Amino acid sequence: MSESAYSLFQRGRGQLKKGMAAQATVSLEKAKRQEPEKASIREALGIAYFRIGRWEEAEAEFRKVLELAPVDDYAHYALGRCLEKQGRDAEANTHYKLASSLRPGSEQYRARILDLD
Repeated sequence: MSESAYSLFQRGRGQLKKGMAAQATVSLEKAKRQEPEKASIREALGIAYFRIGRWEEAEAEFRKVLELAPVDDYAHYALGRCLEKQGRDAEANTHYKLASSLRPGSEQYRARILDLD
């Protein structure tokens, strides 16, 4: 009997909390196959990919989260981080500004906004 998407998601989150991002991708990819439209699974998988330097895959996951939840401030921020890691600063900055506008009190988001002028 196969594990539920929820069990796989919880295992993956636990692995992320323990600093085991590469291992987390295995559980989270399995969860994603079962529940491809779950933003929470996609976000956790994006975080795992980001932590192991798989920027393009992380970008794809955060783009999917934004497709599912366009006003998710964290997904905009995380997408910005992925884009910045790939040298796409102007595009990253757009997402940092969106994240900051969606959660104006966040110093973390505001601090990421790049001075590109």
